[in-house]
Amino acid sequence: MEKFFKNKKVLITGHTGFKGSWLTQILLNFKADVIGISLPPETTPNLFTVLKQKNKIKNYFVDIRNLNKIKNIIIKEKPEIVFHLAAQALVRDSYDDPIKTYSTNTIGTINVLEAIRKTSSVKSVVVITTDKVYENNELGISFKETDSLNGHDPYSSSKAAADIATQSYIKSFFNKKQGPQVAIARAGNVIGGGDWSKDRLIPDIMYSIYEKNAQVEIRNPQAIRPWQHVLEPLFGYLTLSKGLYQKKQNFIGAWNFGPKNESFVPVGNLTKEVFKIIGKGKLKIRSEKSKHEAEILKLNITKAKNTLKWYPILNFHKNIKLTSEWYKNYYEKTIDPIKFTNNQIKRFLDLL
Repeated sequence: MEKFFKNKKVLITGHTGFKGSWLTQILLNFKADVIGISLPPETTPNLFTVLKQKNKIKNYFVDIRNLNKIKNIIIKEKPEIVFHLAAQALVRDSYDDPIKTYSTNTIGTINVLEAIRKTSSVKSVVVITTDKVYENNELGISFKETDSLNGHDPYSSSKAAADIATQSYIKSFFNKKQGPQVAIARAGNVIGGGDWSKDRLIPDIMYSIYEKNAQVEIRNPQAIRPWQHVLEPLFGYLTLSKGLYQKKQNFIGAWNFGPKNESFVPVGNLTKEVFKIIGKGKLKIRSEKSKHEAEILKLNITKAKNTLKWYPILNFHKNIKLTSEWYKNYYEKTIDPIKFTNNQIKRFLDLL
């Protein structure tokens, strides 16, 4: 895979975010020519800054809701491969500002697709949505790519709308033989070092332990979530983009990227596992009336296994160990975080 991406021009929207920064680092290690479009990082600290990526790529701090600017960048830079990750990604924030959520996630995605439609350089496009696009009645079923889309909250429905719009662009505008090949990637909760987003469990745990020296408060310890290390779906996206570039038409369309079944673990169990690995931490249950968030989300990944030959290789303990060790190293300043991040990427590649 490294040889394929070497010297390829790759555009990442949302490159300053958690997943975007990990993807940027992988592609820099592969010696790709990376272009990034995103808003500036929202948190301090943030992985984009920790990894000192700003001066290693062509960096554009631009809002994807600005169609003309997006179009001009893509025409100017002429990327061959596009990963669209830019989004308002927090469920709870979507209740506070639904208009921003819909305009960013739905219209922003359409803007990116429309800009791609106006250029001839792009050969491969992966649009990242979420497992929350599915119509979820919380029956514990594993969703297949052909299941109905819906979305209870503004975030989920905005991503479902982006997903549907992408499917429409595939059918309406992109010639399968000559134009860009487009796919949709749906993944769930991802964890890993360098995420400091608000209202996310791992960042909250690390902030409480290392910055506040306080008990870790969680709202719903029995809530079951799929815990997947960020490198797992990212290598799925890379595999998908490579196949699209090579005109594998059966790669077009929607794909699920989920963890092993054993990685569906209650929030409380995960928290205690983190405490064990880093050697500190105390738990406190917080009573709070929460806005609706889906309790159980499972993805059927048979299609990715059979066609892409992609499957999750990390178990629950390894997911938590890699994540916890990254933060422990960062806060205790043992090894340079860039070197530590690259070591984790290399170890993952060795497993592949």
